[in-house]
Amino acid sequence: MKKLLILVGTILAANMAAAATPEITKAEVAHLLGAVEQSQCRFNRNGSWYDAKSAKKHLASKYEYLDKKDMLPTAESFIKLGASTSSSSGKAYMMACEGQQPVTSAVWLIEELNRYRKTAALK
Repeated sequence: MKKLLILVGTILAANMAAAATPEITKAEVAHLLGAVEQSQCRFNRNGSWYDAKSAKKHLASKYEYLDKKDMLPTAESFIKLGASTSSSSGKAYMMACEGQQPVTSAVWLIEELNRYRKTAALK
């Protein structure tokens, strides 16, 4: 029985470690959160507009929640599960940057992620 408990514990620990957010995902999400904060864009959540710093804070809290639940294998999963719609209303988040038409946060974040990855690939 003791050997069985040790085996089950080892398997559970291995599965938990395997499900943890990969380092590349952490780095990409950190970049996305920084890009939101530096963007000077406005962020719409549930019909109200917020500044870029507030947007970053809100999205960071959603990232922390999903990260603790081991639900983020990729940066795209963060965008889809936490950074594109309100979990309370289901409404899409929007980004409005000066001189541009508002777009969904999902579109804005995917475009930024693609730029980041291209830049990282050149290094």
